[in-house]
Amino acid sequence: MPAKKTTILIADDDPQLLRLMARNLQFEGYKVVTADNGQAALSLAENEKPDLVLLDVMMPKMDGFTVSQRIRESSNVPIIIITARGQDQDKIRGLDLGADDYLTKPFNVDELLARARAVLRRAQFVVADQTFSNATIGEIAIDYAQHSVKQNGKEVPLTPIEYRLLSYMAQHAGRVLTQDGLLEHVWGAEYVGESHMLQVNINRLRRKLEPDPTRPRYILTKVGVGYMLADSSAA
Repeated sequence: MPAKKTTILIADDDPQLLRLMARNLQFEGYKVVTADNGQAALSLAENEKPDLVLLDVMMPKMDGFTVSQRIRESSNVPIIIITARGQDQDKIRGLDLGADDYLTKPFNVDELLARARAVLRRAQFVVADQTFSNATIGEIAIDYAQHSVKQNGKEVPLTPIEYRLLSYMAQHAGRVLTQDGLLEHVWGAEYVGESHMLQVNINRLRRKLEPDPTRPRYILTKVGVGYMLADSSAA
């Protein structure tokens, strides 16, 4: 049987941009499904089970933020939000609601393809290096073989990028990791300097893992340098 094509859902109410994105992604070998409003996008996300979702922020019937939030209630599919130039708050809000990345209009085809490839690559990330023992940090247990995180024995649902960030920090527990170092190793070299990507995901991890996110005891900030995960012990 031929390999299943990677499916990408694109949602945008600009018909010209929608056609442009779809055509170029199809040319790269992806299967593409499209929607011109938020409700249709949510329905396709539920029925088509895409491998990646590209969501415009401003859409009729349901905006991209709401669609992203609804998708995150039941799926960890990677999401790239599409925002207007200069709308940094939209980027931060989208990331905070569970998006994995963003594109800023206007963008060129090379940027679209690069972001799609990067997000798909990260989503497929699995810690395969068996030299790492399972890690325990307080009540948090990371099982590298099972690609899972539990707290007090209960599974903690993490997005692929949250898991990748936490597992990398756990592999270097007790060491201060610079912001650019984390961005390069977790997101890729092309993301160095995009500190808001890191900050939003650190905040999301704290909300999921810290007893009091405002006074973290696991994921610590070293002002002016970066972040550190508290010392772990082998499981």
